Amino acid sequence: MGGFYFKFKREMRKIGVEHKSILMLLAGFLMLTSCEEVIDLDLQKAGPRIVIDGSISNQNENHVVRISKTIPFDAPNTFNGLKGAKVSLITPGGTSVSLSEISDGIYRSPQFRGTPGMTYKLEVIAEGRVYTASSTMPYPVLPDSISFKKLSFFGNTRIYPNVYYKDPAKVQNQYRYILKVNDKQQADIVFEDRFNDGNNVSDLIIYDSEDDLKPGDVLNIEMQTIDRNVFKYYYAIGQIKGENGPPVAPANPESNFSNGTLGIFNAFTKSSVTITLK
Repeated sequence: MGGFYFKFKREMRKIGVEHKSILMLLAGFLMLTSCEEVIDLDLQKAGPRIVIDGSISNQNENHVVRISKTIPFDAPNTFNGLKGAKVSLITPGGTSVSLSEISDGIYRSPQFRGTPGMTYKLEVIAEGRVYTASSTMPYPVLPDSISFKKLSFFGNTRIYPNVYYKDPAKVQNQYRYILKVNDKQQADIVFEDRFNDGNNVSDLIIYDSEDDLKPGDVLNIEMQTIDRNVFKYYYAIGQIKGENGPPVAPANPESNFSNGTLGIFNAFTKSSVTITLK
């Protein structure tokens, strides 16, 4: 429900609450001091770190690993792809599948299908160091149906997709949804079954786009089942963005990679539904 926070924040902007609060704070500050002091923030630049984003699914497809390096805070926010890495997916039987570099920092496997219940390993050799991560692919949970709900906030009514499914009983399950509207990603959100194990469940996908859904929009909803470590990683990212309430202090989400690198390796099952809104 983190989208509620951002919608509340946008509405407050519309009625000038933030602006008024800032003016009141400035007025109080000016009453306490009669001079202006320029404060230079000493923002130390950390050295670049490697970021790995890799995945394997239960679909017969090319699996992709993205490897990049962090950039300074004052640099343009672009993908800083790392060239020349050696990337391998290692199957439960010990077979190593090499990934080819198709562009700077983008590595792609041959087409093959992962198997639910199995643990896969990703190995990356980059700049003289070895980075490894393991992820166990959960068994798939498929959506039963999709509906749409209208919710009103501060007089504005918006439409949100709602995914229905049956959660398997006595199994710890975690889910990730990626929502695209007209090929543009609008939501990436995770859920867990801590309070609805074994129940019929409906997950409401809250998105924070300024544009509401309208007739003719093409929606693609990808539902993933993910392992616990992957859930914690994306949940931490959601907290930083404020998706589960007000944003928390920024911190690097816990990675499942060795050697202190950033990123995640995700072995998951997925199903995808495409709908044209009428």
